[in-house]
Amino acid sequence: MTIYLTFSNTACLSNFSPSQRRQGRKSQRGVALVITLLLLALVTVLSLGMVIALSSQTLIGGYYRNFRGSFYAADSGLNIARQQLKGLLVAGLPTAWAAPPIANPASLASNVLSTLASSYGSSTTLNSGTAGQSWAENFTITNSSLALAPNSPTITSYDTSTGTCTPVLPCPNGFQYIYNYGLTVVGTAQGSEKQTITETGTVTLNITGLAASSKVNFSYFGGFVDIYPAGIGPLVPGTMTGPMFSNNAWEFMAAIPPWTAPYIFSDPIGQVWSQADYWDSGWGQHWSSASSWGSGANLVAPNFEGGFFLGQPPVLLPTNGFNQAEAVIDGNGTLWPSTQTAAQTGTALSVLKNLSGSAYSGTGTQGIYFNKGTTSGTTTGTCPASVTPPCIAGGGFYVEGGADVKLVPSGATAQIYNITQNGVLTTITIDPAANSGIGTTVITSGSTTQTLNGVPINTITAQASTMVFVDGNVTIHGPGEGQGAIQDNTMITVTANANASTGQSGDIIATGDVLYKTEPVSIPQDALIPAAANMNQVLGLFTATGNFITQDAQADQNIEVDASIATISASDSANNCASREGGQLSIGHINTFNNVGGMAQSCIYAADVNTENTWFDRRFTSRPNFAPPWFPSTTVQTGGSQPVNASVTVQRIQWLNTSAQ
Repeated sequence: MTIYLTFSNTACLSNFSPSQRRQGRKSQRGVALVITLLLLALVTVLSLGMVIALSSQTLIGGYYRNFRGSFYAADSGLNIARQQLKGLLVAGLPTAWAAPPIANPASLASNVLSTLASSYGSSTTLNSGTAGQSWAENFTITNSSLALAPNSPTITSYDTSTGTCTPVLPCPNGFQYIYNYGLTVVGTAQGSEKQTITETGTVTLNITGLAASSKVNFSYFGGFVDIYPAGIGPLVPGTMTGPMFSNNAWEFMAAIPPWTAPYIFSDPIGQVWSQADYWDSGWGQHWSSASSWGSGANLVAPNFEGGFFLGQPPVLLPTNGFNQAEAVIDGNGTLWPSTQTAAQTGTALSVLKNLSGSAYSGTGTQGIYFNKGTTSGTTTGTCPASVTPPCIAGGGFYVEGGADVKLVPSGATAQIYNITQNGVLTTITIDPAANSGIGTTVITSGSTTQTLNGVPINTITAQASTMVFVDGNVTIHGPGEGQGAIQDNTMITVTANANASTGQSGDIIATGDVLYKTEPVSIPQDALIPAAANMNQVLGLFTATGNFITQDAQADQNIEVDASIATISASDSANNCASREGGQLSIGHINTFNNVGGMAQSCIYAADVNTENTWFDRRFTSRPNFAPPWFPSTTVQTGGSQPVNASVTVQRIQWLNTSAQ
């Protein structure tokens, strides 16, 4: 039983004797000491825990600091090594021109690697010069590689005017070397921590020789503008590759939304005038002979990777280039004289017939006409000796009146042309591999089909080639977005011509993607793809009277056209582009226009396009005489004394922090 003390029983305490009370107090002695020791022990343990925790945090912080320091040391060393590699390659080039300019590419690579190893093969400090008081960091190159890429070098330009090369013309006076490189760098800071970073990529050397005049096709240009009136407006920004030239002056702009993409020019860009036109963010104009202008928000600084050359001699427009209408008849396109009249052309075209057998009678009668050979021989209008009649003679098809042209590849070798006029569809299937290699041309409209032996031929090159000449406006597209339209090894030129009877100016209107089935160059590296470097798929779009137009079928559409495009009009250039023809326009807003090929035009106009990228088809400079069939030509001056015209660019492919793996 528990007894609780209350007021009524407290008197009972007097019954305890003094000795008994002292004994109770004695039994409690030492409790305070024990408690104090326990508290002291607890405080000690807590203090030790705090010390250990703080020490661990300090150790972790120090490790992380040294870890990051060594990482930045490795990354900085990688940038230094890459820049040194570029400089060593250029420094190893000869001072006197020779073809090829690098006699032993493997030896040059070996010398570069040896110098890199000698300079950075042991620990190299980053604390020199103005960085003397910075955090102590070092780097070491532990591994490096440099080797010429497969199918390199390639020839980028030729001199066809002199006989100074062996064995025969044309003489190569421009080369491109692509090296594959690899770098492994180890960085250290104050502690023992180390970070290892590896990088692989390509180094591209573009080397040109002594200046020489060369006759080239207009497909040689990644971009060409004859008349660029001062003050008309800046070039749409984007990445542009291939040689570029203007017979006036180029105009560039600061970053102004939505045109915020940088200007990147991978190849030489030249102009006739001695100054370029720079537009600031307030749309003010500033003329300068420098390669950049302004600062801050007004900075205009195009990246001229191949150099910017002012005061160059002009490029002449073709006065009487290939005659595309003639090419339909005879596959040659160069036989008509410069004095050819419209009446004479109409008479010559009368040898063409449509699917029903009616002869071409002049403008106003719509239809698709071609040269049908019915006898064997070698003269115009007859089948080649090796082809049995009936055959397709000449170089292609003459389309009277505006038309929609849809290009579709079929199987491994056939190319289909779906040509629609006023709702009437004509399908042309050309297969050079059919008929035991002789080829077949099948033309179908409604219930009528005609099969002809052989295929259209370019008699100059003896290659299977097709000219589609449209006397009016032509809309062109492939089978759908992102789908191939041009068959492998199929060579096509589509030409549009002004038609007085319909009032059409001969515009070429791209309403969707027109893509090669196999792309010849990589994007955005714009390097030849080895598997396609020697393939012959090529499309030329040419008008001497109208514009090339991108038409928006949906909001903010992106369009890609794989073709060399030429809107070259001597008459439009002569009237200073007052007729608003001979250039590039857009119908509706285009978000991004990508061109794999090149763009040559007489005039330049404002187009509702946010970004325009040109990925130059490098086969046009790496392969002699490779161009769209029956495309216009000109004479240009290329090259310059070595090593002034040697440019080098680096493309990083892979970057890895191997310490984090």
